[in-house]
Amino acid sequence: IAESIFGAVGEVVELPERHFDAITAVSGSGPAYVFFLVHMWEAAARSLGLPKAVAERAIRQTLRGSVELLGASGEAPLALIGKVASKGGTTEAALAWLAKRRVAEHFTEALRAAANRSKALSF
Repeated sequence: IAESIFGAVGEVVELPERHFDAITAVSGSGPAYVFFLVHMWEAAARSLGLPKAVAERAIRQTLRGSVELLGASGEAPLALIGKVASKGGTTEAALAWLAKRRVAEHFTEALRAAANRSKALSF
């Protein structure tokens, strides 16, 4: 019954209880991560001089198209990055800056904090 209810609004994945804290950190909190990214992206676009309306529209359209491509292509995210990031180009410069500052590691630690909090709340 629960699967049919939840399946009406999205995908359903059955997991053992030991994965509940991780899926809470990944999916339960996931929308906030996307909204946080968009908020930062828009602020950065504004700091580059783009008008608010242009920044918002460009970022939302970029996000929408990227998510559609990710879903439709069946390719791994890193493969798609390779198709966008030209050697010596602007995207490569931004990605190198993020890597140097260990953004991926910090993001992993943020999810770990969410999972730990989920675990603490379950007691």
